[in-house]
Amino acid sequence: MLIIPAIDLKDGKCVRLRQGRMEEATVFSDDPVATAGRWFEAGARRLHVVDLNGAFEGKPMNAAVIKEITAAFPDLPVQVGGGIRDEETIETYLDAGVKFVIIGTKAVNTPHFIGDVCAEFPGHIIVGLDAKEGKVAIDGWSKLSGHDVIDLAQRFQDDGVEAIIYTDIGRDGMMSGVNIEATVKLAQAISIPVIASGGITNLDDIRKLCEVADEGIMGAITGRAIYEGTLDFAEAQKLANGS
Repeated sequence: MLIIPAIDLKDGKCVRLRQGRMEEATVFSDDPVATAGRWFEAGARRLHVVDLNGAFEGKPMNAAVIKEITAAFPDLPVQVGGGIRDEETIETYLDAGVKFVIIGTKAVNTPHFIGDVCAEFPGHIIVGLDAKEGKVAIDGWSKLSGHDVIDLAQRFQDDGVEAIIYTDIGRDGMMSGVNIEATVKLAQAISIPVIASGGITNLDDIRKLCEVADEGIMGAITGRAIYEGTLDFAEAQKLANGS
């Protein structure tokens, strides 16, 4: 199982939010490239980068920084989300060395878009479903849609996406533990991999995910925990290597 460090970008800096609120941003580093290097040296096999400004603006706002990261670490697969709403943006990111692009709001608002881009960019599309009590949130988590997580995931699976990133937004950045039950329920309902996100706090959370990895959970994204030190990234990846 992959442990995937998160680098959330706001105004060119690495930050963490609580439950997606931009006004509750904690700056962890002024140097995102150095931060990426820290996780690469610690054994990361994939990196999760989110353009937070992009998520709220609906277009890339930190693309230059992301390109610096991919140029500095060409052997580290990078998945990028935030403000990706059209084919041109996807193409620009892939040309810049990004391995996977994550579609969130656009996937929910315009579902046929996913089928189109999976056909155009096969092997590079991941859908991010951010949910609260089983319903999907959009627009930087500022709105709750009426869509059911599992229904949408099954549709996107049929469209050909590589994986689903499932985030419990009630737990994200709150250090309250990962929602194992909801994550497993989703993984069991689809045949493509699920990447868990939201609430991972310590090695116990990683152990719990490792126990259910065979259900179809290929990885876990972690942010605040590795920056605040409640989770040792290298130890977590070593533990996950067995699952």
